[in-house]
Amino acid sequence: MKQRFVLRNVRTVHEEEPFDIVIENGFITELAEANTAAGEDGFDGTGLYVSSGWIDMHVHAVAKLEPYGDAIDEIGVKQGVATIVDAGSCGADDIGDLAAEVARSKTNVFAFLNISRIGLQRIDELSRLEWIDQGKAVKAARAYPDFIVGLKARISQSVVKDNGVEPLRRARELSGRTSLPIMVHIGSGPPPVSEVLDLLQEGDIVTHYLNGKKNNLFDPDGKPIPSLVSAIERGVHMDVGHGTASFSFQVAEYAKDHGIGPGTISSDIYRGNRINGPVYSLASVMTKFLYLGYSLQEVISAVTVKAAAWLKRPELGRIHVGDPAHLTLFAVRQGPHSLTDSEGETRIADRYIEPKGVVVNGSFTAC
Repeated sequence: MKQRFVLRNVRTVHEEEPFDIVIENGFITELAEANTAAGEDGFDGTGLYVSSGWIDMHVHAVAKLEPYGDAIDEIGVKQGVATIVDAGSCGADDIGDLAAEVARSKTNVFAFLNISRIGLQRIDELSRLEWIDQGKAVKAARAYPDFIVGLKARISQSVVKDNGVEPLRRARELSGRTSLPIMVHIGSGPPPVSEVLDLLQEGDIVTHYLNGKKNNLFDPDGKPIPSLVSAIERGVHMDVGHGTASFSFQVAEYAKDHGIGPGTISSDIYRGNRINGPVYSLASVMTKFLYLGYSLQEVISAVTVKAAAWLKRPELGRIHVGDPAHLTLFAVRQGPHSLTDSEGETRIADRYIEPKGVVVNGSFTAC
């Protein structure tokens, strides 16, 4: 990006009148009437929306890992996402490698530290309790205080094997030692999902809350289970985490019917489900919530304001003079658009969200 760069004739989802955004040395320096800001270098955003930069709260951004890995910028700026939060790809053994890779990338990145020191080098990383090395985890959290935003525990049967909720109890202890919240992956049982929820506190995250597995958060009649209601009342945050196997249109409709909308919309994207679906991109996941009847304002808030608030970085969720430029440009296109959930059910939307560009870390990337 040039020293002075102007995004021209853009508008937000809340305002009809277009305006110009002047960016100098990576900071927003002026908000001006449309097509009035001085400057030769820029981008014509006529017909486009602008929001604060999209934040994807659940991705897997370590390219070397299989199956749950991808390159940072492939799932970040190239898809219109300004900030990604890696959801536990790395434990204490290799979190430093991810931090080093971030320094070479355009996308803004934070991370949840896997409570297993080996992270996703295996996909049963909590099957052996000795891999939960609290001393190493505390040391890692202290080494990267501006990078690590929480702890990640994948509490489903394929990950914990016979350990039940014991890994989560240890995560709770580690949370107390580090003052970091916990993101908990829920999936197939055992353990029963109610036992998982009962261990969560205000500020913790349940990701995959709309999964359609038998061990999910809604009863056969589509009503939220009591432990979900209690968790929400305690301030536990609900995150989508679509992924390959963790989003059901039917469950999402149950949730909407009972007023349990997403705290944050996230993708759980990695190479396989980016290329082959059903995720494809954060924009595709956002489009599913438009289809479900959430307003465009609600959908954008879930990947900007709400995500920034959880991260305790409100500047990432606003467009203010004096703040670093953290912006996403996008269109809402009209026309039939096929959407498939993790159960293989396909719905046809009549509009879809399409990213067109992103400004982050002093750089503009067109999509």
